[in-house]
Amino acid sequence: MARLSFFDDDFYSPKIPRAVKKFRARKATTTLSKKPSPRWSTLKISVVSSVSSATVAILLFSWITGVGDNRAATTLAQGSGAPGSGQSAYAGDPYERIIQVSDEVSPSVVSIVNRQKKDGASVEAGLGSGIIFKKEDGRALILTNFHVIDGADELEIVLNNGQSKIAKVVGKDFTSDIAVISVDDEGLPKAAEIGDSAKLRRGETVLAIGNALGLGESLSSGIVSKTLMSVPISLSGDGTYDWEREVIQTDAAINDGNSGGALVNLRGQVIGVNAMKIADVGVEGIGFAIPMNNAMDIANALIHDGRVIRAYMGVYTIDLNSTYAPITDEQRKDLKLPASVKDGVIVMEAAGPSEKSGLKLNDVLVKFDDQPIPTTVELRKYLFTKKKVGDTMTVTYYRDGEERTANVTLGDRPQE
Repeated sequence: MARLSFFDDDFYSPKIPRAVKKFRARKATTTLSKKPSPRWSTLKISVVSSVSSATVAILLFSWITGVGDNRAATTLAQGSGAPGSGQSAYAGDPYERIIQVSDEVSPSVVSIVNRQKKDGASVEAGLGSGIIFKKEDGRALILTNFHVIDGADELEIVLNNGQSKIAKVVGKDFTSDIAVISVDDEGLPKAAEIGDSAKLRRGETVLAIGNALGLGESLSSGIVSKTLMSVPISLSGDGTYDWEREVIQTDAAINDGNSGGALVNLRGQVIGVNAMKIADVGVEGIGFAIPMNNAMDIANALIHDGRVIRAYMGVYTIDLNSTYAPITDEQRKDLKLPASVKDGVIVMEAAGPSEKSGLKLNDVLVKFDDQPIPTTVELRKYLFTKKKVGDTMTVTYYRDGEERTANVTLGDRPQE
């Protein structure tokens, strides 16, 4: 489990017509009685009306909500699935639906054992979770996190019935923290249903299913706290945040071993891959999952190419104005930058395409194709989303106080 130490509905009201009965005094059928026909007092009429109204109200409430009719609740739950309907689509006991979803999805969530060689022996180096998301050509494809399988010499998956299989890596991507592994599909349950994470709503009930703490079949529930947010990540591993990962925030408990497991909505659809949490004193219920739409884009690339192909420039940089590691006034003076230059990234190492273009240590990059590049995060975003391998990019930079340009032909990003 990765840890971070920072930080109107339509209303339906059925109307039921009431039959109005007119009571008429009848003539006596016998001449022996001369008494007038009995009439209802105002008090009797009021009591009968109140009881009738209460009875009708109870029946209507039961009919609308499904209380007392489990069959109606089950029918609504199974029949739902309209996009954006959310949990309001389910009538009856909401806790019963949690039980149903758990039973439906849990078989498709597996435990993953990361084994590594140490002193000539294979030892258990880590535990995580995975989601069976596709079955094809005699194999089952399992989605998980990169950090769950990182460094493994052997991977084993364990089903919730105790069956285990040896898995192979299909592809993995460090930047997105997504990986795909495969096993033969004999005896495996059906693939989980994939949902649309873009249709999540704040406050929607979700379940986290995985192998928390190695206990297997762990289940926790909560709500979506934020449908989409960005958390800073240090891809370089030096503690400086140089990337932002889009995530879903939830208060469903996510613990060690839950990584790679499923975040599921009440329609039984996987809408996220549980990935990390904030672990700090005084922090509770702040966990994150990678949105399923993002995860599936990466997974499809991994299945097709074995990796995600991204444009590569070949620079290691730090921000000119870094919140986490600001440079000193003396260091800024050594760069000889004009007073007008406030933002940019400082080259600490140039390799590959950037080195070939003439970039070197202490160059301050400020623009890519006339697009301002104020931070390393923006540098990565521009390369990963706007460029592809083989593109030539114009870089504007400062060296010894002088503004210069260089043309960089982008290469294929090396595998991590």
